[in-house]
Amino acid sequence: MAIATNPKVVLSVNNLKKSIKNKEIIKGISFDVYAGEIFGFLGPNGSGKTTTIRMLVDLIRPTEGTIHICGHDVHKEHNQAMSKVGCIVENPELYSYLTGWENLEHFARMLPDVDEKRIQEVVDIVAMDGRIHDKVRTYSLGMRQRLGIAQALLGRPSLLILDEPTNGLDPQGIKEMREFIQRLAAEGLSLFVSSHLLSELQQMCHRVAIISHGEVIKVGAVDELIAQGGKVVWTVSPGDEMIPILQTSEHVAAYQDVAIESQTNLPSTVKQFSTQMNQADIPKLSRILFEKGISIYAVEIKNPTLEDLFLQLTEGERIE
Repeated sequence: MAIATNPKVVLSVNNLKKSIKNKEIIKGISFDVYAGEIFGFLGPNGSGKTTTIRMLVDLIRPTEGTIHICGHDVHKEHNQAMSKVGCIVENPELYSYLTGWENLEHFARMLPDVDEKRIQEVVDIVAMDGRIHDKVRTYSLGMRQRLGIAQALLGRPSLLILDEPTNGLDPQGIKEMREFIQRLAAEGLSLFVSSHLLSELQQMCHRVAIISHGEVIKVGAVDELIAQGGKVVWTVSPGDEMIPILQTSEHVAAYQDVAIESQTNLPSTVKQFSTQMNQADIPKLSRILFEKGISIYAVEIKNPTLEDLFLQLTEGERIE
């Protein structure tokens, strides 16, 4: 999924740090979130995701660094910044003995310029018109999540922060939530989504930040990150002459020879090598092989999933 060239920055995090009892929990993380973008936030258990989210919405103060939402400093211009953001941290806080509509009325009283018309607008956005007057205790988990998002949208935010929005949902509920989030982004809302469901973020997000031990170790477009972490498998002859080229080439970060599946029609000089390299450099390496008189039988790109990349970058750490 692509976003506009030179997009507007809605959330800017710069050199954010947090220390608790002289222990540095968050170690200078930085990233931007753009208008109309779904930005994924990935990290293993204890990596600092929830601590970061709490700082984004000024629930806890950072030790160092700045956070700006729509140009407003979260700490120096708290009211202006918070007026631009809606957030669900962990589970939506709802009154189960009230109806969905009554919950929204209750929260609307805390916000300026939110009338009954706006309540109906957010009900329509989350597609809950058929059940909005039922008691919340009768709602499924997915419906509670939708009502929580409706609550977060009441103040017409530019940024919506969702902490594990698909947690506990069944496959159908996850699919519906993913489509719903994508629809919000298509209408111009920016979304910051924390999740451990990597396959979901791969389908949903424009860009992701991967955090480990309180440090953001990678930020980028999902497709680009996957391409960078992919492998290119070369089938060539004579294979022995390929090895010194792989050892000295600036285009190859690492390589290993791999066994060729039984192929009776290939000469014995044919060998196969798995290389870690930028896919954009494939033509350059191909040209070098051609000039050296090495025949290329096949070039196969093997992209990892986002989960493969996550495990590679975090050295196999467990996710939440």
